[in-house]
Amino acid sequence: MKYRQPALTVDVIIHPQDAPGRVVLIRRRNPPLGWALPGGFVDEGESLERAAQREAKEETGLDLEDLRQFRAYSEPNRDPRRHTVTVVFSATGIGRARAADDAQDLGIFSLEALPQDMAFDHRRILEDYMQWTLRSVVPS
Repeated sequence: MKYRQPALTVDVIIHPQDAPGRVVLIRRRNPPLGWALPGGFVDEGESLERAAQREAKEETGLDLEDLRQFRAYSEPNRDPRRHTVTVVFSATGIGRARAADDAQDLGIFSLEALPQDMAFDHRRILEDYMQWTLRSVVPS
């Protein structure tokens, strides 16, 4: 039986402990290609927070500290594969960052110098996050 409900995902804006003004992005190994926030689908029986911690560890090797929920994004076309709703978190990354699992590569970027080829709506998410953190403007 095929269900037509949106899938639930998490994404994490990770600030490395030794570079708090920067963010960790992964280059996706599978389509849709491009740079993205670490994240993925929430497993049945798993909390959002646990899913964020698991996905971050799987894709970046980092443990998360000070995990905070930022906001949700639900535009039906945000993921070309299917309708997904993501809950975005921010956190400090502890450990040595390395690309693993679905990540082909890993980079640490300034929020003001993000790569051009970003997947999903992750550029918009990071732009909203910058507005919120730098200018105290809560995204609508």
